[in-house]
Amino acid sequence: MYLSKALGLLFATGPLLINAISSEPLSTSGRWIVDSAGNNVTYAGVNWPGAAEAMLPEGLQYQSIEYIVSKIKSLGMNVIRLTFAVEMIDDIYENGADVPIKTSLINALGEANGTSVYNEIISHNPQFNEDTTRLEVYDAVANECYKQGIYVHFDNHISKAMWCCSTTDGNSWFGDTYFNVANWHRAWTYMADHVKSLPAVKSIGMRNELRTPADNATLTSTSYNWVDWYANMVENAKQVNSVNPDLLIFFSGLNFDVDLSPIPTASDLGNGTAFHKTDFSFADKIVLELHNYDSSASSCSSLSSSLLSDGFEALETDDSSIVNVLPVVLTEFGYAQDSTTYTEVYASCLRTWIPSVHAGWMVWVLSGSYYIREGIQDYDETWGLLNHNWSDWRSSQTIENAIIPMVEASLG
Repeated sequence: MYLSKALGLLFATGPLLINAISSEPLSTSGRWIVDSAGNNVTYAGVNWPGAAEAMLPEGLQYQSIEYIVSKIKSLGMNVIRLTFAVEMIDDIYENGADVPIKTSLINALGEANGTSVYNEIISHNPQFNEDTTRLEVYDAVANECYKQGIYVHFDNHISKAMWCCSTTDGNSWFGDTYFNVANWHRAWTYMADHVKSLPAVKSIGMRNELRTPADNATLTSTSYNWVDWYANMVENAKQVNSVNPDLLIFFSGLNFDVDLSPIPTASDLGNGTAFHKTDFSFADKIVLELHNYDSSASSCSSLSSSLLSDGFEALETDDSSIVNVLPVVLTEFGYAQDSTTYTEVYASCLRTWIPSVHAGWMVWVLSGSYYIREGIQDYDETWGLLNHNWSDWRSSQTIENAIIPMVEASLG
């Protein structure tokens, strides 16, 4: 069954290669994302984190925004997944204004290191100064992406700014220690309105990697289920769409976003609840997103079969059991950037299978380093496409033999 489905997807009409992006919104048509002219659009890009304690897009102490975006563009990519924390928007509401980047860095790194990193940032990005706020930096990234022809997908990665993710970090599920649902809705209402002025921003990911709140047994037993997922995600989607009807809205799944299995078939989620895209006035704005880090996969056939059953079945147009035909984007997958890992089953399978079914994707991760990760400042990221100082690729072999071929297979 899975082989026939994969073959059916393989021969679907390919997407249009876009070298520049329009200010017009994107929509969906069946299993495709489409532009305003009706051309198929496939996302092929990279994650650019910004949701940790500094609450800024990473890497700006090493390179300019223009340079970093140009490196992304040089790969032929057409999208970034730019992450943020709800805490950034909470601060705006609580303080009446956004926090200056220098203050945010000092809060995250300490007075001496925060000031030093701030000075490095403005040396590479002289358009910023002590009055520049965090959200203005996000805006600058989005505007540079538009200038260079790259879409921006805003992702709410976490509530309390920190490295994500674990089942005990207080950010895992609706109502968890730091996951205030009302504040989450408020943040998305704010952001949906804010990005109206940013023509590169075409889509949003409502929440990254929903997962079991393992340190809260009561919340787990009473709320960690598909019915509560439906209620919270649908309500947030409605609020986003009411504020900004132009945005594509990505629905993520359970278990660290590896499971959306009930959605393609509109299966019973419990209590008679089922997801039917036709129930929504914004059905042409709904996209599914999944993650996968199954690096222990022993064969491509087993990995692709699991991806289909996890939710990629929504791409099917010739299977009567698929009720919700929708675009699906693999918004996170990744592996060590070295001379060998890209040749292994996991990386090589995704490199060929995802483009073959014309699914979108964003690899984790762009960052060669982080301002701070899990208490370690200037943390080196071995999965980063870029090296520690963001000046060049960490592994030219992976870039040349894996990343660029995957872009070309997706967009060519």
